Parts: sequence; C-alpha cells; structure tokens
Amino acid sequence: MITVGVEEEYLLLDPATGHPVARSEEVRRAAGFDDVAEESEVQPELLQAQVEVATPVCQELPEVAGHLLRLRHALSTAAERSGCRLAATASAPLVGEGQVPVTSGRRYGRLYDKGGRMAEELLVNGMHVHVGMPDRETGVAVLNRIRVWLPTLLAMSANSPFWEGRDTSFASWRTLVFSRWPVGGVPPQFDGLTDYEESIDALVASSVISDTGQLYWHARLSEHYPTVEVRCMDVQLRVDDAAMLAGIVRALAATALRDHKNDVCEPKVRPEILQAAMWHAARHGLSSTLLDPYGRPASAGDVLCALVEHITFALEEHGDTRHVEPLISRLLREGTGADQQRQALTRGADMTALTDFITQETILGAPEAG
Repeated sequence: MITVGVEEEYLLLDPATGHPVARSEEVRRAAGFDDVAEESEVQPELLQAQVEVATPVCQELPEVAGHLLRLRHALSTAAERSGCRLAATASAPLVGEGQVPVTSGRRYGRLYDKGGRMAEELLVNGMHVHVGMPDRETGVAVLNRIRVWLPTLLAMSANSPFWEGRDTSFASWRTLVFSRWPVGGVPPQFDGLTDYEESIDALVASSVISDTGQLYWHARLSEHYPTVEVRCMDVQLRVDDAAMLAGIVRALAATALRDHKNDVCEPKVRPEILQAAMWHAARHGLSSTLLDPYGRPASAGDVLCALVEHITFALEEHGDTRHVEPLISRLLREGTGADQQRQALTRGADMTALTDFITQETILGAPEAG
C-alpha cells in the first residue's frame, strides 16, 4: 500500500473584525503540543498570522482525516485561548490595515528578501499531499503522468474566492497570488531523474531562487521525504474533503506507478495548454467547463467522471472507493469551498458572517473508519 501524508496551512483571524492577527507563536505555545501533538506536526509559516500542520505517515484515509481533525481542534482551542480563531480558507477574506509581520528565521528572511511585497501578500494557504515513492527516478515518472490532472485537482479544491473584502471572481485566488513567483505552475515533463536534477541545479545556480524550497511547482519531488508532493490544492474548509483529495492524489500516483511499470506511454500535453487549464480551473472551479487532461473543454461532471474511471482500480486496491466517490458526488451537488463561501456570504450578508462560517467549518467532524 502506498503511504500518504497531508500538510495544511491555516489563518488566524480576529473574531470581531475577521482580520488576520499575528499570533502564530502564541497559539502554538497555547496548544500544549507535548500533550496534543508532536513538535514536528505543527510549524510556523511565512507570516505570523499563519500556522501549518503535517500529519504523520498514514496508511488509511480515515487515519489522515483523524489526524487533521485532531490537529485542527488542538489549534482551534489554542486560538480561542489566545483571542483569535483558526480558519481553513486559502485566502484571507479581509486583510486589515497593517502588514502582518514575517516570521523570524533565516528561511523566511530569505523569502522576504527575494519577494519583497509579494512575500508580504502571501496570506494564502495550501494543502500539500505526499505519496510514498520507491525511489526518485520512479518519482519523476509519476510526476510526468499526474501533471495532466493537476488542473482538475485545483478545480475540485478551490477555496479562495475573497481578497481584501471583495469577491475576486476567481474560485482560487491563491493560485493567482502564487503564480507571481519565479518558479511555479505545472512542472515540465522531464526526461528522467538526471534531467529533473539538472533543471533544479540550473535554477538554483541562477540565484533567482535561493534553494529548492523555492521551487513552487504544483507537484515536485520532496527534498526531505521519499515522496512526490502535490501542492496545487487550496486548503479545504472541511476535513472530509481534505481526506478525499488525499485519496485521489494517492490513486493518481498508484495509477501512474502501474502505467510506468507496464510501459504505458506518458501523456504528452503542451505546457501552455496545461497553464491555460490551471488558469481556467482557478477562475471557475467546478462552476463552468474544465479542460480535460488533453486540453479539451468538457463539463466539470464529465471530467470528474473521467478522473474516477482513470483511478478506479487504484481506489479499490487501497480500499478508498467508499471514502472518495460519495464525496465527489457531494462536491458536484454542493460545490467547492469557494462556492460554499459565496453562499455563506449571501446568507449572512457581511464578511463577519463569512469568517464565522469558515471558522465553524474548520473543525467539523471527520468521516468514520470502516
């Protein structure tokens, strides 16, 4: 069985104004991690109004969901004690008047030096899924095969429609914010591991990026773990949707591994088509057409059906079908996190009601194992 792990980033919001507040360190201390979580499970992020969590290596999707729920509850309780709220939204609906300070430390200082105002505006939160790989050469082959599905994953995960108190008209504004960094988007198709590593070495040697941590491709090999890391997705409002996406990513990787072993030809799609597909997915989520893995426009329902057909064997092999397919159906009925946020604003009529909705959704229960 292929292992899986998930990283999530959250915002800390003022309960009265909905503005981001710089209390990451305070919240992490208040959570009492010695009793609740391992130190490595909860980390700071670039800006002091953000906090990041990482699950342990998991075998089952209910295990992923259980860890995420545990970590969200621990941090939500700590945030309340510190006078703020935890919010699983991929962009800050309101930003306030003052600049949120950058977290101290060499890594974050280098990011600020590189990006300046771009770094200051990174009040955006992603969800990263790691899937275990036997070796890095195989990992590159998997990247080459799953890259065509990254726009679909983005459309399904879209959860960042608001910015600076306004509707951006995008389902994933986070994607647009991140697109301004020098190395991002869908990764190229590589001619094996040597080509991958030579590309990275050349980018670092150019000094435009400081290190491999600034490779913001939507999928890449992890430099710290034996995994492929899929990074294109917005953080999810609800834990069960996060677990669903983790299951889909694992199934895509398992399908890619099987196709690689069986010498199935890698899909060849021009990079500009995939870039256009990512922009379209960020703009519309599931509310319009999508571009299928070959760049052809189709209904969102048809593309998701094609995705399920593509990964059915892998879902069944891992026992994930019952955790994934019903939630895909719900997603098509009820919409993405972006759709849910817009509906909440319509019901509540102001941004404070919206942020209340987000913080409530953040700690909803995970699916039962079984």
